[in-house]
Amino acid sequence: MTIRVLSWIAIAVAGVLLLCSGLATTLIFSGGAGACGMPASVTATASAAALSPAPDGIAPIGDWNAEQVDNAATITAVGMRLGVPPRGWVIAVATAMQESSLINTPGGDRDSVGLFQQRPSQGWGTPEQLHDPQYAATKFYQRLQAVDGWQAMPLTEAAQAVQVSAFPDAYAKWEGPATQLVTAIADTAGLPTDGLAGCGATGPWTQPVLAPVGSGFRTSDRPGHDGVDLSAPRGTIIRAASAGTVRTVRCNALHADTGAEWGCDRDGDPVLTRGCGWYVDIDHAGGLLTRYCHMDQPPMVTVGQPVAAGQPIGVVGSTGHSSGPHLHYEVHHNGDGSPNGAIDPVPFMAAQNAPLGTRP
Repeated sequence: MTIRVLSWIAIAVAGVLLLCSGLATTLIFSGGAGACGMPASVTATASAAALSPAPDGIAPIGDWNAEQVDNAATITAVGMRLGVPPRGWVIAVATAMQESSLINTPGGDRDSVGLFQQRPSQGWGTPEQLHDPQYAATKFYQRLQAVDGWQAMPLTEAAQAVQVSAFPDAYAKWEGPATQLVTAIADTAGLPTDGLAGCGATGPWTQPVLAPVGSGFRTSDRPGHDGVDLSAPRGTIIRAASAGTVRTVRCNALHADTGAEWGCDRDGDPVLTRGCGWYVDIDHAGGLLTRYCHMDQPPMVTVGQPVAAGQPIGVVGSTGHSSGPHLHYEVHHNGDGSPNGAIDPVPFMAAQNAPLGTRP
């Protein structure tokens, strides 16, 4: 990797670290700073606008060749130049991974062009403009920032709001690789990546479903209710609240009076049935665990599978101890999946900038 390339990467990543430290308001950005990775007001200054990718490319990283890494670095640098929070960089790189495998293609489906497969016929620009990675990335970020609440959305929802793809859930699988690649670019430049993680680029949390909170955590009338109920319709996609590894996938539905198997091929009952029905446990960094109960059908994931934040893991149903379709959602600490480890998901998720109930 050349000194010139290292220099512009260093400037970009240093900007992220400054953003997290709170110094960005005076050194890189103008305007106030909100939560890390989610500034209240960000506008690019001359120092950020001076960033531009080097033409001689950079070395391969992991499974990505030099051309692909160079394109990912271009996307990241454009995001930095525009004052987009780090979460947006990951969304943009993941979108380009899905659309073009980070290859600046001259064509595609119908009149699609470039890294994001944007279409001239839909007002993105001319074919020549869209084949310019910096122009294409700029247009993506502009439309992303016009999406209300994009920073709190699952990656796949944010990308889909911009791209309007025929395969709206396809972006989710790229969140992990995109995060790793953006972080690896920083590592290659010899810079720490803790600031990137602290800004939510490597460990964001998101609502598992966007639905009102029904029954709360350990209320006076339900002291043994170790989570909260999110009142989503049957068939609603349930998403991993954060990146992690699947610990449990099982059906847990028993006859309340005999303990015999009730099964998860039918709805449960609030009196006759006990158990979570079809459910999934996911282990996260820091000893955290999330649980998703009452799925309508066998989950979409398997034990040991790594998942990204926002990745679909199942659909809402009413299996197990349930009076109707909803998601029962739990958060546990210290890796303890028993009631002893359960904590109230509402304040926890609010602290992760992903409040339950409605999009902020």
